[in-house]
Amino acid sequence: MEPILLLLYRVIDIYFYILIINIVLSWLIAFNIVNTQNKIVVTVLYATSRLTDPLLNPVRRIIPNLGGIDISPIILVLCLLFIQDYIRFNLYI
Repeated sequence: MEPILLLLYRVIDIYFYILIINIVLSWLIAFNIVNTQNKIVVTVLYATSRLTDPLLNPVRRIIPNLGGIDISPIILVLCLLFIQDYIRFNLYI
């Protein structure tokens, strides 16, 4: 059971970085710092969105609309950190 929990811990860690990349890239696009005509930018945004949206969409359905402010990534990050702390506590990492 311990190797599975350790693998889950590492997968959550990688997913956390993918989520951060998605958040930062969406901000850069929103503030017109990064051009969406660049194929690399669009490809990275598409890939990170496809990976993060399955967990962000249920959170977005639960959270009320705050007028253009999306706090669902913050809530998802807090949940992921909580799960990692729970795993770390059980494994004594």
